[in-house]
Amino acid sequence: MTKSILQRDHKSVMGRILYTSRKPERLGEERGREYFRIDTHASGARTITAHCEIDDRPNVMRDITYALDAGWMPTDCFVRLSVGDRFTGSGWFHFTPDLAECETWTAAEGRVRQTMALAKPLPTFQNHAIACDAWHLRLIDRNRPGVVQRIPQMLLSSPDHRGATGPMLHSIGVNIVYVGPEKVTVGAGTFDAWRYQFVTNVELPEEHPPYDVWCTADGDFLFLQGGVAGYMQTWYELVELEQS
Repeated sequence: MTKSILQRDHKSVMGRILYTSRKPERLGEERGREYFRIDTHASGARTITAHCEIDDRPNVMRDITYALDAGWMPTDCFVRLSVGDRFTGSGWFHFTPDLAECETWTAAEGRVRQTMALAKPLPTFQNHAIACDAWHLRLIDRNRPGVVQRIPQMLLSSPDHRGATGPMLHSIGVNIVYVGPEKVTVGAGTFDAWRYQFVTNVELPEEHPPYDVWCTADGDFLFLQGGVAGYMQTWYELVELEQS
C-alpha cells in the first residue's frame, strides 16, 4: 500500500471567549473578546495561539503563541502587545529546567534581554490569554478541596492586571483553592467542570482581587468561564467551541 503523503496526528480545538462587565452600571456589556486555537500533538505537547482584545480605554490588543511539552511544562512563548492602539512591545520567552530568558523590544525600554536562574523547572507561565488561565490549575490537588494551595513560582509576561506592560519577565507566587466539581452551561454548551479560585494576590504591584475559574473536568483544562471580583467586576465566558 502506498503511504499517504498527508499526515495529521494532532487534534485541534478552536474557540471564542467573550469578555463582559459585572459592574451594575455596565452589567452584561461586552468589553472584549479572545479567539484561540489549541493544537495537541501526537507526543502530548501542545501549542496555543490566541488573539485577545480589551476595549476598555486605553484598549489592549495582544497576540500570543505559547508551547508546552508533553508534561505540560512551558517551553517557549511569543507575546506582541499594543495599548491605546499603539505598539507597546513584543518579546520571546524561552524556558529550560534551570533558566528562563526573554528577548524583547518595548516602546518604553527599547531592546531588553533578561535571564533568570530557576531553582526548579518552571511549572507554568502567565501570558495573560484568558484561555491559558485554566492551565495553571493542573498544579492544584483536587483531593484537598477548600484548602489554599500555593504555586511557589509563576513567571508573568506582565505584572499588570490587564497584561498591558512589557512584555518582560516578572516572578510571583500564586495561591489557589480547589472549590469542587460543578456542571456549568456557557454559550458553547454544557460541561462537567472543576471550579477553582485564585486567592487575592498581594505580590503584584496592585493587589489582584479574587478570581474564580471553571474549566473542563477532562484533564484538558479548557477554560469555560471565570469572574474577577473587587474593583474589576469582570466576567469571561466560552461562547464558541469547535474541535477537529
